[in-house]
Amino acid sequence: MKLAQRDAVLLEETMGLAEIRGRSLWADARGRFIRNKAAVAGLVVLVLVALFAFFGQVLAQYEPQHVDFSLMGANAWRGVPSLETGHYFGVDSDGRDLFARTVQGTRISLLVGIVGALVAVVVGTLYGAVAGYVGGRTDQVMMRTVDILMSIPFMFVLILMLVIFGRSIFMLFLGIGLISWLDMSRIARGQTLSIKNKEFVEAAVATGVRPFTIILRHVVPNLAGIVIVYSTLLVPQMIIFESFISYLGLGVQEPMTSLGALINQGASQMNNGTLWMMGFPLFFFLITLFAFFFVGDGLRDALDPKDR
Repeated sequence: MKLAQRDAVLLEETMGLAEIRGRSLWADARGRFIRNKAAVAGLVVLVLVALFAFFGQVLAQYEPQHVDFSLMGANAWRGVPSLETGHYFGVDSDGRDLFARTVQGTRISLLVGIVGALVAVVVGTLYGAVAGYVGGRTDQVMMRTVDILMSIPFMFVLILMLVIFGRSIFMLFLGIGLISWLDMSRIARGQTLSIKNKEFVEAAVATGVRPFTIILRHVVPNLAGIVIVYSTLLVPQMIIFESFISYLGLGVQEPMTSLGALINQGASQMNNGTLWMMGFPLFFFLITLFAFFFVGDGLRDALDPKDR
């Protein structure tokens, strides 16, 4: 009887150890991320901001370009935030509903950040993986090119591109993304140097797989962890760049708007007693940035192999 009980206990312990050892990196990372309260809170905030940006127009009583001529020049005492008038965030200096404008600005700022980060991550990852895997003189030429490009002021190049090719939302996406891939390429190259000598890469080489196929199928997927972490930290950086460009008047042009443009417009009207014109866009700007930073820190801690 005692032997049967002892065998049952040993069997349960063995099954428990097998279950623990059988968990994948992603399962462990998910558990560590969920235990990080700040990261989970940031993820919840990001979801709420995304819902506001893409579905907030349903709650708006006015269109972003709708002008209430009766409130132009009188918004300091009549265009205040009010549920009765339907102007939940008040109106701007031109008599347009600030709630609808903030929804549009948040959506465009998120798109600029996400699309810009996506372009930077794709270009930088492929460039760095190719440089690190090929090595030799090719690696030297490619990385010295990156060093030269990094020595050029980023904002100067972006402003020059917008002035030469036109101030459009497409050029903003393209310009921010194509100039921000340099750091990602250096990170991807460093990781590739440690991956290309692994057994699975050597097995692929021995079976005759082409180098570019090895890069796409074996090297790049193993960069997923660092790429995900860097992309979440890159999105708020893209949003800040876009806001700065819009603050200078070179970003998103009317009738569209962004959070940076709304903050700029609100800051110019602060002396008129209309603090809400800057307060609401600034609030969404700050909580979006902090949420991305918390999520990025949580992913970095969760995907760190030293914590396994």
